[in-house]
Amino acid sequence: MLQNVTAVVLDGVNPFELGVVCEVFGTDRSDDGLPVYDFAVASAEGPRLTSRAGFALHVEHGLDRLESADLIAVPAGARYESREFPPEMLEALRRGVARGARVLSVCTGVFALAAAGLLDGRRCAAHWRHADELARAYPRLTVEPDVLYVDEDPVITSAGTAAGIDACLHLVRKEQGPEIANKIARRMVVPPHRDGGQAQYIERPLPRAQGDTVAEVLVWMDRHLDREVTVEQLAARAHMAPRTFARRFQQETGTTPYRWLLRQRVLLAQRLLEATDETMDAIADRAGFGTAAALRHQFVRVLGTTPNAYRRTFRCGRTDAGPVTAEPPAAAAGAGAA
Repeated sequence: MLQNVTAVVLDGVNPFELGVVCEVFGTDRSDDGLPVYDFAVASAEGPRLTSRAGFALHVEHGLDRLESADLIAVPAGARYESREFPPEMLEALRRGVARGARVLSVCTGVFALAAAGLLDGRRCAAHWRHADELARAYPRLTVEPDVLYVDEDPVITSAGTAAGIDACLHLVRKEQGPEIANKIARRMVVPPHRDGGQAQYIERPLPRAQGDTVAEVLVWMDRHLDREVTVEQLAARAHMAPRTFARRFQQETGTTPYRWLLRQRVLLAQRLLEATDETMDAIADRAGFGTAAALRHQFVRVLGTTPNAYRRTFRCGRTDAGPVTAEPPAAAAGAGAA
């Protein structure tokens, strides 16, 4: 069951990380036919808190709200990597897991789960800046430093800030199926998932343009993925010489036009495999690969699995509980490169 969700917070909670949990589970999207969660925020340090950004929070619920939760989320907060956590909060987390609830951490919220002993003997994700520190402080856990999240049911841990979105949507997908997760993701305007099945690499997010020079061309490319285009044609749309366009494209997106197109086409193919019963030839045509053989070749090259295997995994709503591989931070600028 995934119906009753509580985010437990402390003084200094990070607004974005708390907002991630609120956005996925605390927003009423029943107008789109999506489930409405019984969502609440609970404080372990009294009703009046101050966020890390400096604004005040009035929290209605205390730790007793955790007792009925199917999912207890722990967003990051100031100095979570070094602070002492309230013993009653740690005990509430342990009781939750003991009675069958799940716990999910966002970024440095993982330190609270570790302090509660819930990660002993388990793998976990952590922000790359805190991975070594977490491993030193809690030697009985195993940190997976290069992943977005790890699902060691009933304990789910996510890495940096936005990885909390990945972990939350993963849990929705796991419990309620890909259609629900995809619809929530579309309302949030985020990728439905950046993970794969058992042997798949993550969907590495495409770098956004850092300037306006190629922005309009990117929009056109995204809307015409089924077309074969050349750098010369794209440069003409941008009113540039081909070499100038290629250089500007690399500077502003961190990748080449070919690699950008390839990643977008693979992402479209993934969505079609999840949401439709179209044939591989039809999907290959719509996504710009031309043939099913070309689709299969690029799909395996980028994601490490075949289109058929991907469809079997995600159309039935089953997801892997293992870690989701991510590129190391140093490579983030070129994350779209194949």
